[in-house]
Amino acid sequence: MISFQRALRLQAHLFGAALMLVATQCFAAYPDKPIRLVVPFAAGGGTDLIARTLGAGMSTELGQQIIIDNKPGAGTIIGTDAVAKSAPDGYNIVIATFAHAINPSLQPKLPYANDKAFTPITLIGKGPNVLVVRADSPFKTVKDVLEAARAKPGKLTYASQGNGTSAHLAGEMFNNLAKVQMTHVPYRGAGPAITDLLGGQVDMIFGTAAAVASFVDSGKLRAIGVTTPQASPSHKGVPAIADTVPGYAVESWYGLYAPAGTPADVINKLNAAAKKAAKNPDFAKKVEQEGLVVTATDPAEFDRYVKAEEARWRKIIKENNIKPD
Repeated sequence: MISFQRALRLQAHLFGAALMLVATQCFAAYPDKPIRLVVPFAAGGGTDLIARTLGAGMSTELGQQIIIDNKPGAGTIIGTDAVAKSAPDGYNIVIATFAHAINPSLQPKLPYANDKAFTPITLIGKGPNVLVVRADSPFKTVKDVLEAARAKPGKLTYASQGNGTSAHLAGEMFNNLAKVQMTHVPYRGAGPAITDLLGGQVDMIFGTAAAVASFVDSGKLRAIGVTTPQASPSHKGVPAIADTVPGYAVESWYGLYAPAGTPADVINKLNAAAKKAAKNPDFAKKVEQEGLVVTATDPAEFDRYVKAEEARWRKIIKENNIKPD
């Protein structure tokens, strides 16, 4: 006969094995409900476009709907924090941008620890920002902007999709390297910023290529410079700002994160789905026309890239005494 204590131990062992089996089956079945992809910007901007296009492809690969949830504000912090505090089960992810690597240096108090609150999924791609003005603007070149900024310090305005975003820091770097003073006007996303640019409320934006491409193509906006060190193949005829302002260089990027603690099997499934979606010819064609070079990396490579960006911009922000508006 089995002793009472041995019977209890056997029962506990069987119960634990059953729990492990259930957990394994749950993760093996992932996803079994829609996934929320948080976009920390307003609808209508370049990040929103990339998220929706990628999300559609990922939905096909995963067999579940990817629901886009726009949570703009505070230079991406509001939307990013929502995911940081979500359950680490793979059903809440965020599309991160340049701001993710900037905020730890630019913002004195973040509601989350950038290096501990997230698990990387993939770096989707990288691309230039584009300095654009209205089609009827008197500014035809970067030199025109410089001359006007020097003549009337503080009068020229540049929009951005929020504090700490690539458009903001691109303008700050321009001010510092060119030794001029233009006024930053932050918005809750690229869509509202471009609306006001078109309406004449602001003079220009160092916008992401994804956000401004359609307006440049339609003739509503004029591209006068790209933020990469050399001219971009996707913007033929548009010179690099560095040709006029030596040393100038800013790069936009887009990647996916899940909350820290998300199981590796779930991350692997999300990574595989994102890679397939990003390498789909339809997605690649759409975003490459807007200056984005698709990378679709593994999680570790994405993590290394962002850490290097954080270090690079920490030095630039400190040396130039750049402050959030």
